[in-house]
Amino acid sequence: MKAVIQRVSKACVKVDGKVVGEIGKGFMILLGAAEGDTEEDLLTLAKKTVNLRVFTDSDDKMNLSLLDTDGEVLVISQFTLCADVKKGNRPSFIKAMEPKKASEYYDRYCDLLRDLGVKKVEKGIFGADMKVSLVNDGPVTILYDTEIWCKHGD
Repeated sequence: MKAVIQRVSKACVKVDGKVVGEIGKGFMILLGAAEGDTEEDLLTLAKKTVNLRVFTDSDDKMNLSLLDTDGEVLVISQFTLCADVKKGNRPSFIKAMEPKKASEYYDRYCDLLRDLGVKKVEKGIFGADMKVSLVNDGPVTILYDTEIWCKHGD
């Protein structure tokens, strides 16, 4: 699984002109599920997300996590993170997880964030044409790919 995690002071997502998810201080996360991702990937990514220490402490050091700051999360499904761009100029998306299973992983990831202690987890609408707005705080942007922690039998 891949996640682009942006530290934000606020973020929102609209579908058909209506706000469907909105947060204050926390993370706006673009989440992509790839073929071969497992429950281990989900749990690892969720744990790494809630414990990522990129919020500043009283000494102005990035030393606090979402849990330490009561941060909020907006998660947006993003199959294009799984694009294969090795050949040509048009990305291939064959490595992205099939939509039904990817939707289940998206929901499960959000549930895991809540289970791990995040009080407010907002979502977009899986598969919809979404308009995302955010104020990136820092800017701080971290890319997670569970391939570095989880074995996929390759």
